[in-house]
Amino acid sequence: MHSGRSGLLKGAAKSRGSLMMLIPGLVYFAVFCYGPMYGAVIAFKDYSLLTGIWRSPWCGFKHFASFFSSPSFWPLLRNTFLISVYKIIFGFPVAIALALMLNEVANKRLKSIVQTISAVPHFVSWVVMAGIMTAMLSPTSGPVNEALKLAGLRPVFFLGSRQWFRPLLVMSEIWKESGWSAIIYLAAMAGIDPELYEAARVDGASKYRQMVSVTLPCIRATIAVLFILRVGNILNAGFEQVFTLINPLVMSVGDIVDTWVYRNGLIHHQYSLATAVNLFKSIVGMVLIATSNWLVRRSGERGIW
Repeated sequence: MHSGRSGLLKGAAKSRGSLMMLIPGLVYFAVFCYGPMYGAVIAFKDYSLLTGIWRSPWCGFKHFASFFSSPSFWPLLRNTFLISVYKIIFGFPVAIALALMLNEVANKRLKSIVQTISAVPHFVSWVVMAGIMTAMLSPTSGPVNEALKLAGLRPVFFLGSRQWFRPLLVMSEIWKESGWSAIIYLAAMAGIDPELYEAARVDGASKYRQMVSVTLPCIRATIAVLFILRVGNILNAGFEQVFTLINPLVMSVGDIVDTWVYRNGLIHHQYSLATAVNLFKSIVGMVLIATSNWLVRRSGERGIW
């Protein structure tokens, strides 16, 4: 035991340079991530700004019960879940497909231009994106509806249509984030041993067969990790995106947990209720990450732990 501790100390002394580099990161997480977590206790209190966190009276699970018994609970959960699942089903494979296509582009300049153009929307805020979408989809002057009119079709108020609102959320998410997400897969592809492709070419494999038999298996672990993280965020359907695009006409299909918390928790100063709902989301997310990680490990991958 003593020799083990001594060895550990000697190892730490040898690696003190590397350990020193961890300090800024540890301080950041301690101050900005773990420190504020003590505020989660107000989910179990009737928090008042005047009395503060510790002097506010305890109320048990009152705010959780209030949210679960709310008539809005199931519609909110359904909308949040459906929007997130649609984004995973239709958006998650797009980034992989884009990365696979970019990886096959031999012209480096063309590849760089396409990669840059596809990643730029990630840096545009949802406020600007919502403005662009509103202008593009306007039923009176938007180019999309002008094209429909030229084709002899009736104009559609897309952003006011309950039928179109969720597909628009998914399509705009794909437009904004696919190029940025593809960078991670491209980085994973850059680490693939070129000899694997050479061996595949010697065996007569086409570009498509190399993609299926070499590239995809080699980035399988990256796909698994990103999928686990995506599933863990299933109750985060995109507050900024929905908040900037939602309107009373589509409230029944677009209102999600985060927008409800903003209206009822923050605007009406019900901070305990807002904290209770977000704590509920965190617990669900943790359970989903653990479950999806277990399923991934059962399928033969390493998972995230």
